[in-house]
Amino acid sequence: MEMDAANGKHSVGGGSGVGSLLRPPRIFCITLLSIVFWAVIIYFVSTMQGNMASLLFKPSAFSLPSFRFGRDRCVGRYIYMYDLPPRFNADLVRRCRQFSVTDDICKLMVNDGFGAELPPGDSLPEKGAYDTDQYMLELIYHARMKRYECLTADPSTAAAVYVPFYAGFDASLNLWKSNLTDRDALSRDMADWLVRRPEWPSMWGHDHFLVAGRATWDFIRSKDGGWGNPLMTYPAIRNMTVLTIEASPWQGNDFAVPFASHFHPSSDADVLRWQDRMRQQERRSLWGFAGGPRPGNTTVRAQIIEQCGKSSSCAMFGAKSYHSSPDQIMGLLESAEFCVEPCGDSFTRKSTFDAILAGCIPVFFHPISAYTQYTWHLPRDYRSYSVFIPQIDVAKRNVSIEEELRKIPPTKVAQMREEVIRLIPRVMYREPMAKGLVFKDAFDVAVAAVIDRVAKRRRATAEGREYNDSFDGYFSWKYDLLEPGQKDIGPHEFDPYM
Repeated sequence: MEMDAANGKHSVGGGSGVGSLLRPPRIFCITLLSIVFWAVIIYFVSTMQGNMASLLFKPSAFSLPSFRFGRDRCVGRYIYMYDLPPRFNADLVRRCRQFSVTDDICKLMVNDGFGAELPPGDSLPEKGAYDTDQYMLELIYHARMKRYECLTADPSTAAAVYVPFYAGFDASLNLWKSNLTDRDALSRDMADWLVRRPEWPSMWGHDHFLVAGRATWDFIRSKDGGWGNPLMTYPAIRNMTVLTIEASPWQGNDFAVPFASHFHPSSDADVLRWQDRMRQQERRSLWGFAGGPRPGNTTVRAQIIEQCGKSSSCAMFGAKSYHSSPDQIMGLLESAEFCVEPCGDSFTRKSTFDAILAGCIPVFFHPISAYTQYTWHLPRDYRSYSVFIPQIDVAKRNVSIEEELRKIPPTKVAQMREEVIRLIPRVMYREPMAKGLVFKDAFDVAVAAVIDRVAKRRRATAEGREYNDSFDGYFSWKYDLLEPGQKDIGPHEFDPYM
């Protein structure tokens, strides 16, 4: 190493130029600093919630959500939630004492719709058990959405728009009114309010969704009159995605989500412990039924009660209300290999999801009770987790339920039960305040499906393609059962029952 007399600096190799490799040129340093500076500026601006770009440039119709630089785990998952006037939700809750003249509905609305917390029992978890009513989904979803990790105040960045209208509560208060104008007033008001919003023209409601905590049948009254209100027949609502506890097989924009059961965990460990408990549960009965009779002696229920009553391998609990003794009901379901799930007041039953929570293999008698309903939450291969016995065979006394169940090999029963236990997280609703959970519950599954549905619509429109994913009519249910990539419908094994 020598000292350069001219500049007083050390050099290598006697001024041969090799020393220049150790010090990058000044222009390189300036360029590098400039790149880093502008990268930081771009990252900061692009990740601001409500950035200047959204203020200066109004999104075009069916525009794609704004792209965000950096490691943003909410990209493609942002939800914009309307802050509705209280007449559409909070005021309905305050009128809870008007819902029923015999039952205290107000106590069912506490704890964000979970109802009163239940003490530990023989058949309930040590914590997280609630007396949850089947009609509380609007409160449950709203509570979860308020704490959703990817809420945004900027609708231009949203993957979907949530409308927290308590349509089911409105229906409960007004279904019995003979004056149709009064019965329909709030639902009509909701539709009119939405179309006046500045967020509406972006996709004309195709990116909007709401949760109606009753069956679709309560919201599709025709112009000729009849049961229910016409909320889901309004053009604005027809553009939206509507989540209900029971969808119509012949309606294109409604999707069924699971009834809420009694267990609402607050950690992954809670779920794993419960699943292990159900694996180890002693199943003393071959089959079981929790439910009461229906008028007539030729119904499926009548035959179930008759056959079960004559069998030493069947357990039965005829509670008039699920609120009377949830611990006893869950105890029955947990002690049976199979749980029969006939149609209730309509096609579906809350008991289906109580049975799954109990690790009990459900037995269905009509495809609309589950297979055409919960296509987001339950496997397409219904034989992997359930048994199907046509209800007409049971009602006409042509089949013994017990004999059909005994035909299933023990190894197959074990596989089916494991699949049911695996499904437990997907059909339960966790505590809204819980954080850091890995498992996806019924809310997570439903919201992801809504976002995916909106994304496909938005993408097709941006590419100039015609896209239709909402089919009404006799074959509507077939489109929901198409496999990925399949476009055309054809004959189906459920055709005779539809």
